[in-house]
Amino acid sequence: MLSKLKSALAALAAVTALAGLAGDAAAQSGAPIKIGFSMAMTGGLAANGKSALLAQKIWEEDVNAKGGLLGRPVKLVYYDDQSNPSTVPGIYTKLLDVDKVDLIIGPYATAQVAPAMPVVISKNKMFISLFALAVNEEFKYPNYFAMIPMGPDPKPAFTRGFFEVAMAQNPKPQTVAIVAADQEFSRNSSDGARENAKKAKLKIVYDKTYPPSTTDFAPIVRAIAATNPDLVVICSYPPDSVGMVKAVNEIGFKPKMIGGAMVGLQATALKAQLGPMLNGFVNYDMWLPVPKMQFPGVEDLLKKYQARAQAEGVDAFGYYLAPWGYAQLQVLAQAIEGTKSTEDKKLADYLRANTFKTVVGDVKFGKDGEWAQERVLQIQFHDVKGNDVEQFRTMNTQTVVTPAEYKSGDVVYPYAKAK
Repeated sequence: MLSKLKSALAALAAVTALAGLAGDAAAQSGAPIKIGFSMAMTGGLAANGKSALLAQKIWEEDVNAKGGLLGRPVKLVYYDDQSNPSTVPGIYTKLLDVDKVDLIIGPYATAQVAPAMPVVISKNKMFISLFALAVNEEFKYPNYFAMIPMGPDPKPAFTRGFFEVAMAQNPKPQTVAIVAADQEFSRNSSDGARENAKKAKLKIVYDKTYPPSTTDFAPIVRAIAATNPDLVVICSYPPDSVGMVKAVNEIGFKPKMIGGAMVGLQATALKAQLGPMLNGFVNYDMWLPVPKMQFPGVEDLLKKYQARAQAEGVDAFGYYLAPWGYAQLQVLAQAIEGTKSTEDKKLADYLRANTFKTVVGDVKFGKDGEWAQERVLQIQFHDVKGNDVEQFRTMNTQTVVTPAEYKSGDVVYPYAKAK
């Protein structure tokens, strides 16, 4: 009788243990935490958008391999916004009302983030954008956070380094031309360039916008050249940036310094396409493999990314957007784990109060959800030969000229000397 009782108790213990294991498995594989967003997978912003997306997918895999968040797997739900701002409100409405995602994050680029904001605000959602310049200056939405290192004064931050490098030259430049596409990002960055020019006591001899649909940039470059400026600040999106570089080279225009706020010149494919035409241009960037920017985890991310880049048809090296797309989700994950919640208000409160460890370094948010501290690079292209992609893997063809703490060399000035 006693042996039967022992057998029964042992069997009961085994069943209880199995039930406990099943419970643990259920906890690990409960309903996924769904994170929704739009991304430029086609159109003019796609070279950068697809690069960010691959890094975000790597983040999803990394987190799920470690057991997910709050014992639940994470699932990214995303749609192609086609680089077209008009598609964005509909996508975010669908994500929230139809897909019933738990959380949303921003798409890539200012022009895409701005039209998402009314939807975000109407639904009272916490929102971390990706590379959006000064979007919240207008909305003042308290639950907005910017994954872009522009600091508390974002518009002038974009080109501040460009002007600082120029004004350190001897003799100092006297005049500047500012040209921008007539859309959100370019208007914001040109506003900042104007502010920087005024502070530097430079005379603005040309200040105009062009339609975003422009394809022939030669007349614009000729008009700028006619004003004979020392400096030229170009605020452009990828297709325009390519057109501008080609027109400057074709016309043989040689101001003392040119570049500043040209989106697209960070993409490896566009660098390889333009080749030696890039030599001498000074332009912004956000992360490059200089020793002082090898933050914990970034090397591991880029190894995974680069192993998959060719098959996924994305930027070969991923230096520009990949670390930032990954960091955007690292910040979100740390807030979820810190609050043990996916509730938007709790997450927003936590984001305001804490510093986050990411592959792009420490992130702390301040006024209007911008970074508490500014950290924009200005780099100069030099010694680019032919159109070989591999020359852009290292820093042999690019020098970080500012800020001082990340600087890897001095600017070659004037521009003609760098040609």
